[in-house]
Amino acid sequence: MSVLASDLQSSLPDASDIRLLVLDIDGTISGESNTIRPAVLEAIRAVQAKGIQVAIATGRMYCAALRFYEAVGSTLPLLSYQGAYVKEPKTGVVHHHWPVARHTAEQLLDYFEDVERQSDLHTPLSIHFYINDRLYVREMTPETEAYAERSGVMPNPVGDLRSVLTDDPTKVLALSHDPALIDHLLDSLRQRYTPAELYFTKSVATFFEAANPQVNKGVAVRYLAEQLLGLSAAQVMTIGDNFNDVEMLDYAQIGIAMGNAPEAVQAFADWTTADVEEDGVAIALEKFLL
Repeated sequence: MSVLASDLQSSLPDASDIRLLVLDIDGTISGESNTIRPAVLEAIRAVQAKGIQVAIATGRMYCAALRFYEAVGSTLPLLSYQGAYVKEPKTGVVHHHWPVARHTAEQLLDYFEDVERQSDLHTPLSIHFYINDRLYVREMTPETEAYAERSGVMPNPVGDLRSVLTDDPTKVLALSHDPALIDHLLDSLRQRYTPAELYFTKSVATFFEAANPQVNKGVAVRYLAEQLLGLSAAQVMTIGDNFNDVEMLDYAQIGIAMGNAPEAVQAFADWTTADVEEDGVAIALEKFLL
């Protein structure tokens, strides 16, 4: 294994007061296998044995994140949909739900369709609306099929997505095999909407995500720590791998980026661990908490 760039730092943040560990799923505790590797799971359980609580914060749907939540033995509310949906699995209590307004979701759909027409795309965008923890799509595309296989969620093809906008969607997602197109969507929509109107991010290079402006993982982790657990940022450690993790890395006393994270994401972290396929989470937990 190569030497981690962060090992060159002369000082590391103090982990003695950490009482809450918040973990991302994809690219962090789960890699190509779509499961948690044994060494990572063992390290997480060792952390819990020390009295440190563990939470999951993910861009995944609530239903698609449950098996990871159960695997790590968390007893805290699950932060799903980039933190837009905070629900406690044991009791079924929804602590917070910040959806996208229906008229805004329709505007986004209009925009996506305009992009498709103007760009003369050979492969249309795969557009996902998440309503009441169910996935609605226009049609089954290869990207949607791959997404469904990894997430274990059954999409509902409905043709015109306007037909399902009877409730506000929790999140809007656009997928493309072309990362440059996703970057174009991100740049263009950030010019059309202010941060007070919509939150935009990428969870992977081919996933464009739009959510309520109050939503990001940093806000959700703060809510969990300060409002529900009575903790402060100085007692929180977070680990993530992509742009949707930046806010929670920035919030926590210790923010750890995965070795597979883009350099721009690593820049927000206090330390960078190894790649997900090299048990980077286990390495970080051993270094700071065990």
